[in-house]
Amino acid sequence: MRTLTTVLFNSFAFALFFPIVTLGYFLLPHRHRWWWLLAASCVFYMFFKWIYILILFFTIVIDYYAGLLIEGAHGPRRKWYLVMSLVANLGVLAVFKYYNFLNDNISGLVSLWGATNPIPPLTILLPIGLSFHTFQAMSYTIEVYRGHQRAERHFGIYSLYVMFYPQLVAGPIERPQNVLHQFWEKHAFSYPRLVSGLQLMAWGLFKKVVIADRAAVMVNHVYNDPTQHTGLPLLVATVLFSIQIYCDFSGYSDIALGSAEAMGFSLMKNFDRPYFAKSISEFWKRWHISLSTWFRDYLYISLGGNRVGTARRYFNLWFTFLVSGLWHGASWNFILWGAIHGTYLIVGVWTKPARRRLSDAVGIRAGAWPDKLLNVACTFVLAAFAWIFFRAVTFADAAHIVTHLFSGIGEQVAAIRTSAEARQELLFLGKGVRYMAVTVLAIGLMEVVHWLQRNRSVRDILNVRPFAVRWALYYAVVLAIMCFGMFGESQFIYFQF
Repeated sequence: MRTLTTVLFNSFAFALFFPIVTLGYFLLPHRHRWWWLLAASCVFYMFFKWIYILILFFTIVIDYYAGLLIEGAHGPRRKWYLVMSLVANLGVLAVFKYYNFLNDNISGLVSLWGATNPIPPLTILLPIGLSFHTFQAMSYTIEVYRGHQRAERHFGIYSLYVMFYPQLVAGPIERPQNVLHQFWEKHAFSYPRLVSGLQLMAWGLFKKVVIADRAAVMVNHVYNDPTQHTGLPLLVATVLFSIQIYCDFSGYSDIALGSAEAMGFSLMKNFDRPYFAKSISEFWKRWHISLSTWFRDYLYISLGGNRVGTARRYFNLWFTFLVSGLWHGASWNFILWGAIHGTYLIVGVWTKPARRRLSDAVGIRAGAWPDKLLNVACTFVLAAFAWIFFRAVTFADAAHIVTHLFSGIGEQVAAIRTSAEARQELLFLGKGVRYMAVTVLAIGLMEVVHWLQRNRSVRDILNVRPFAVRWALYYAVVLAIMCFGMFGESQFIYFQF
């Protein structure tokens, strides 16, 4: 079977796909637009591996009829229909994403007794974005069960809810209350809305190809063989990966939201300057918002949330983040990453009074700028440390990085002062000073934009500026993308989930 991965948001194919789909959407009568978008979404997905569209079709059929049955049933039957839907969705996820992980762990356990696991591994490719559209489908049947959403009667519209191409493979993970009604509404063409969508798409593309993909080259140089590095390269690569994963994923979300907005659809905001958070709790209110709220509403609250005793509340927090780590990948690294964040939250609650007393003792007033700056810096350091386990290929690699982060820094600093070759390897991670300078300047520009957005959207600020100023900035962004962007059609990191 042929595998194609060319309709990425940062590909030439998408530069053709987007205007054709958007133009066709507005040229067609309203009653025909749903099938046009559904067909386009199918084509978009089938470029990955065409036969996997059958997996989506299977879960769509199950959940469509489950929604109707749940709404029409009474008593225990409603719950059974919901369970049927959840088992079907989680079953697909378990087979394609977690089967080999569980099988490998079983093999490791039985080998301790000198036995061999007779269960063979599966040689299958993980369907792109499986975790995203599975969770979106599950939110539909759960909301119908809770009585917050009417079951959708139109099979095509429900299919479009699951398959809408902008957020099909990497979110945001939408709720039916926000999206389903929009497919019934008539969206007239709006030039200001089109411009606004294109602005967001351009900004997302800038973050992806100018920052994330440039940083990826240097991060890969270290993280693909971390045992060959100590000290400064590990520190620089870890900081750069923190920026890379943010720009990669938020860049995708910006393009997704912008392409939907151009056609009149409103998707939920998925990122809100997470590295400006002053605590890990606030970080998760700003990072991958659609997933963190999904786990809050459907797992954390279902476990009892804050309505239980202190010990149980801490367990609920920790377990929710443990499952979140497993959602990200079938690996102990991801599970540990989730456990670390759960532990951060618990320790943060425990130590909050002591930290406040310490700040008062040294004269840092709560809410003052030194207090905010210190909290932001500490939160970034904690998040960056956890990202080590997210990015490392194996647990052994992660262990090496953690134990060698500060090894030999004194000698490395001395070498950097006297040797250009040492600077290139230890500080610029195999690239030259110009390459690193462009990357750092692009990151700086992004942070300036983030600072400007602390009160209102940069798009709102830009739209009231004179025509010449707006278009000068448009050209500057486009030129920066063309001159400094990495156009190897690098896949978005979160596509693997």
